[in-house]
Amino acid sequence: MGYRQKLLSAATVTGEPSILVVVGRQDTGELEAQVRGSRHAWDIRLISVEALIKLVTLKENSDEPETGGKIRSVLMPLEYTRLDRLVDVMFTTATDVEPSITDDDTDTIEKVAAAPAAKTTANGVWEFTDSGLLQKKRDEVIKAVSKHIGSALIKKSRALYWSPDHEHRVACTISKRYTKKASYPYWYAYHPQWDEFLNEGTDGFLALGCMDLSISFAIPRAEIVSLLNDLNTTEAQRGTYWHLHIAERSGGGYELLIPRKAQNFNLMPYAVQLSTSED
Repeated sequence: MGYRQKLLSAATVTGEPSILVVVGRQDTGELEAQVRGSRHAWDIRLISVEALIKLVTLKENSDEPETGGKIRSVLMPLEYTRLDRLVDVMFTTATDVEPSITDDDTDTIEKVAAAPAAKTTANGVWEFTDSGLLQKKRDEVIKAVSKHIGSALIKKSRALYWSPDHEHRVACTISKRYTKKASYPYWYAYHPQWDEFLNEGTDGFLALGCMDLSISFAIPRAEIVSLLNDLNTTEAQRGTYWHLHIAERSGGGYELLIPRKAQNFNLMPYAVQLSTSED
């Protein structure tokens, strides 16, 4: 408590700041009893390292600012005689994080758009790419893009990354390859909140990863914005998003399909080679 008073005296914090004690062991019953029986019972909360890591993981799997705020509120001293607020935290987090697990695997986009590349099993069950494989590919893409732009990148959320000074920003999304006849090989969604995030930095890139390719595409936000009015969109419960379809060029290479223009967008100037080593 003396530390908190020093912070208040130095005007480092204002108001009535609370204290979060992070513990590395489970047998904290005596410490918990001391907190409950003291005059600081409404100012102090305890959490284990393991539980804190779980909350961080939930936050990283979310792209919604509201969810991050709800998760942080759990760490603050609150009286839970009425459980509405706690339920609100749980509901917001569940509705945000659960869909995000398969957002990159764009079967979801196909299902909404009734695309010809939709893939189901013989029983009509939707197949999704393993989330671990998606994350592995994303890590490879982010490593390559980090080298490409000359800046280290830190994970802010499931799909969003930024440099330590928050000036360089990347939104990274992954697609498997679709092989059904008359389909486009790679499908993505571009979300308005991603665009806002990229716009708040000095420079921003949309990184498109392809599960079966050794290259990715790091497209500057300015280029993406110039194409948005000519892309197809979908109105979903979680908001509107733009469709991005990569097609193979007749002469080799890849291009972004622009439905409302006669000419597609050549992606090859923005190709980034993925590393083939562990370095």
